Amino acid sequence: MIVAVVAVLAGLIFLQATQAAYTCGTIWTPAPTPSPLPGASNRLGYVQPDMGNTHIPVGKSQKYTYCPPASGNHINTLGVGPISPARIFKPTDTVLPQQWIHNLEHGGLVILYKTDSPGATVDGLAQFQQFFDAFPASPICQVPPHKLSPVIAPFNDMPTPYTAILWDRVLPMDTWDPNLVLQFFQTESERLDADGAFVRPPETQCPQPSKSPSPSESATPSDSVARPPAPSRQPARARAEGNAGCGCSHTTTLTKGCRSVSSTLPSGSCLCLLTA
Repeated sequence: MIVAVVAVLAGLIFLQATQAAYTCGTIWTPAPTPSPLPGASNRLGYVQPDMGNTHIPVGKSQKYTYCPPASGNHINTLGVGPISPARIFKPTDTVLPQQWIHNLEHGGLVILYKTDSPGATVDGLAQFQQFFDAFPASPICQVPPHKLSPVIAPFNDMPTPYTAILWDRVLPMDTWDPNLVLQFFQTESERLDADGAFVRPPETQCPQPSKSPSPSESATPSDSVARPPAPSRQPARARAEGNAGCGCSHTTTLTKGCRSVSSTLPSGSCLCLLTA
């Protein structure tokens, strides 16, 4: 296995020595947004047009329409992409978008810094290390810290000194703001729609919460006898409930028999982890 990984990394180095490992169609700069209307969303980051999620072999040069890319073709090879465990790369390290885009696909957070930015200094790397060490599990699937996030890497093809990226969403920054990046991750990395279905990331790390049955689906026919459910030793299942069902709010604090979960979810829904 070690030999195989070394051979793959050698292929990456050879690719960079013989041709551009990746190219950019344009350095993506989000258009200025107008003044928000009353009741408008205060979500962080900018939506970047999706560039697909096709797997490509190691050593294949890739052109991304937008850089830094928040989606696109990427490597699916053990030890190369996704980058797992996540880590901090130094300014002189070789790491490609083809590798960390796979982290994004699974809900991972990628933080990029320019090699001429304060992030590339000894003090900047120390601040990254502090952020990395305190990083939490993902908001819904509870993916352990450092399994997929955060990947912190040098990248120069972008308009700002720092950029935090999730799948299809980009947060450019002129200065390093760990609290803002953490809020970005906790509110945007894993999201549910009003029906409790995942809308991000494209490949989740936990089962989709099951939807509560409607009254018509759960009613017992008049000519049959309702039977009590058989006891189960399976772990508690997650499902989406309305505010009235669990006493949820935007930042959920669940009550009425639900184990506490903290996550920002779409208006009118929350994630209940039902106790057995």
